[in-house]
Parts: sequence; C-alpha cells; structure tokens
Amino acid sequence: MSDSQNLFSGKRKYLFGLALLSFISVTFASFSMADSNDFDISKREILLRRIGHEILLQSGDSESRVLPVKKIAENEYQIRFEKEFSFQPDSLVNITQRLLAKDPLASDHVVTILNCGDSSVAYGYAISKNKKEDNVPCIGRIQPKACYVINIKFKPTGINVAKSGYLLAGLPFLALVGFLFFRSVTPRKQKTLPDSQDTNTFTLGSVLFDAKNRKLIINKNTIDLTTTETRVLLIFALSPNETIERSRLQKEIWEDEGVIVGRSLDMFISKLRKKLELDSNINIVVIRGKGYKLEINA
Repeated sequence: MSDSQNLFSGKRKYLFGLALLSFISVTFASFSMADSNDFDISKREILLRRIGHEILLQSGDSESRVLPVKKIAENEYQIRFEKEFSFQPDSLVNITQRLLAKDPLASDHVVTILNCGDSSVAYGYAISKNKKEDNVPCIGRIQPKACYVINIKFKPTGINVAKSGYLLAGLPFLALVGFLFFRSVTPRKQKTLPDSQDTNTFTLGSVLFDAKNRKLIINKNTIDLTTTETRVLLIFALSPNETIERSRLQKEIWEDEGVIVGRSLDMFISKLRKKLELDSNINIVVIRGKGYKLEINA
C-alpha cells in the first residue's frame, strides 16, 4: 500500500473514531440532560407540596391532606387540597416566595387561587426577578374558608429545550461533516494506467508485456501497442485467468474519460487477439453474458 493510501486510511480511521466519540458524547449528554430535567421537575413538585402543607398549617389545619400535585401545562402546576380552608394573602405570598427561592428557575412566577366550583379567580399575584414588575394586590384581606386550588405558572426559561434542540441538531451535522470529509479524503479509484504502476513489465506465457513502453515482445519480435490497447491488456495482465466484466472494462477505459462506447471494446479485443497470436498458449476468450478472460496455458 502506498504512503498516500496509508494516509487516507489513517484519516478515515481517525474520523470514524472522532465521529463515533462525538455521537456517544451527544447521546450521553442528551440522556444526562433528560435525567437532570426529570430530577428538577421532581424537586419542584416537592416544593409545591410543601407550599400546600404550610398554607394548611397557616389556616390552622394540620390534619387534612395535600392532594398530589398536578402538572396542567408545560410550566404550570396545580396544588389541590382534601378540604376547604381559608388563607391570608400576605402569608401565602411569603410562603411561596420563601420556598420557591430554593428553585433557581422559579424566580418568575404567577400564582392564581381558583374556586373549585366555577374556577373563578379568588386571588392572584405575580412575582418577578425584577422586583419592579411584582404585582401583589390586596395583601391585608383574609379570604373566606372555601374549596380552593392553587395554580402556579413559571416563566419558561427555554434552556433545556434549546440545549436539547442543539444536541439533536448536532447529530445530522456530525453525519454531514463525516460524509463530506470521507468524500474528500477517499482516493478516487486509480485507473490502471501504465505510469501509475511500480512494475511495468509482465510475463504472460512466452510473451513479455512492457506496459510502460507499450510493447509486446514475442520470440524476440517486438509489437507496438496503442495507448488504449495497452490499458486494456494491462487490466487483463493484472488478473490473468480471471473473468473481467465488460462493464468494468468500459468504465475504466472509456467512461471515466467521459466517453460512452458501444462496439469499440470488441474492436480493441480483436486487435489484441491478433497481436497475441504468435503465442498459442495465450488467448482472450469471451465469457458469455459476463465479459472476457485472458487465458494463459502453462
């Protein structure tokens, strides 16, 4: 194998390893991010249950249950209660702010207290990281005992969604880069030109084939070959006694040069047969439905 082929092979192995490592890294990062997101949601739901618990204690109820927290939208949760209760708005605001301060992504939120029967708004307020945007009305008015649910809506951060999108987008990008790199470094199939051969002389029975100088030497007789005849015979000489497909000969001799041939191949095969007639042990035979074979009888 030539140095250039070794280099290309090394590059392909390096790229394959890099692409595989990148794919594994992106995959693990995606799963890790998903696990982290699930963990954050679980922590948030615990904080919300704690809010419900402290609101009941504030109203003097230490026995009834806080029902399971319900996620009603992408960034919105509902706290439900087993029994009716009353609440003081200022205490409600203090409880939610103190507990949600433990969630770094919950600094901006809207709290709405709804009546169970008709879902009308009994009370609500908005808290923002920018204190000037806080909206907390009617703090001093105690709300009557009734059946309430508390909806808490958080401002979307877009962080997890964006990161997940970048990671997923990265997979086809890596595939595209790998494809383009492979395509650029993969050496084109070298044509069997005489000048590209390290050994340009072949012994075919009693015939000496000098590919570099385009000559046949048979019993001290020298026969000149054309460039195309040399190219055709060189393919046969590299694979003696093996069937060479007709399509391969057409492609490597003519089509790679942008020329589509019909009966030209048969003509050159016929010319080569005549020039090899001086040695009866050598012949180019037709393999029906496949192609040709250079038969050399020892």
